[in-house]
Amino acid sequence: MWRIAVASLASAGIACTAAPAAEQLQLIAPGVRIFGTHVGGLTLEPARMRIEASLERPISIVYRGEVLIVSPDAFRERGSVDRALLSALSARPHARVRLRVSYSAAAVDHYVARLAHRYNRSPRPAKVVGATDHGPLIRDGKVGLAVEQTTLRAAIGQQLASGVRRPLVLLMAAVVPKHTASNLGPVIVINRGANSLKLYDTTRLVRIFHVATGQSAYPTPSGVWQIVDKQENPWWTPPPSPWAVGARPIPPGPGNPLGTRWMGLNAAGVGIHGTPNDASIGYSESHGCIRMHIPEAEWLFQHVGLGTTVVIL
Repeated sequence: MWRIAVASLASAGIACTAAPAAEQLQLIAPGVRIFGTHVGGLTLEPARMRIEASLERPISIVYRGEVLIVSPDAFRERGSVDRALLSALSARPHARVRLRVSYSAAAVDHYVARLAHRYNRSPRPAKVVGATDHGPLIRDGKVGLAVEQTTLRAAIGQQLASGVRRPLVLLMAAVVPKHTASNLGPVIVINRGANSLKLYDTTRLVRIFHVATGQSAYPTPSGVWQIVDKQENPWWTPPPSPWAVGARPIPPGPGNPLGTRWMGLNAAGVGIHGTPNDASIGYSESHGCIRMHIPEAEWLFQHVGLGTTVVIL
């Protein structure tokens, strides 16, 4: 793997006129170590074999009882064995001779990234799964895990450079979900039977509105939805429904069926909006949407964002 050539001995000042075998038989002083390996009292070839064996020792990483074994070859490790052996020949007893070791930092990064891909666990955010008259029902989030990649890269590099091969513990950092059961933010709960819309800050009631919901022929769909579209001063476009046959688009302005604000849900064609027909509020008279008084729709528009959960009971 690594061999001392005659040229190397010559460049180090060792005479090559004598038989190289004479140098090979020279003993290293007692107690000398290279790369933490005892080579004192040995000739060059046995010493080389020990150092090469030390370089080839695998690195072990432990995680939850699983032991991962990786060869230094995976990191393209190389050691200047020739130079270290030549230094050892002239070293004093019990000296510590340095072995210069190189490796590919990119290979270490790639290996650590693979472990992260294998063991990282994304956090699960809290989620609204339903509601009652008392407020949203929330499934709590779950903390995720992430490999401490900076620490692991440094630990692998230290073992490669020093020759130490103690098992490494794969350290994991907790990853807290962005949304927990205590900070979900705005949640809307609409009760079709009561024709009411309640805005919550997670589970704290903020405000109650009277609204209009869908008539029996075009009911407002129950379920858990999200706001996926917000428009100020929207156009009204006739939907592909029998009740809108022959209707034309209506631009923003007085008389627009959507009022001045539109908050579209991921329930097709359904949204929360203002209405110029104030008399419909409190009744089931819409074609599936949730109608609000125009000033109240404008207020709600400012207090919710895209992704806000809407539970329709």
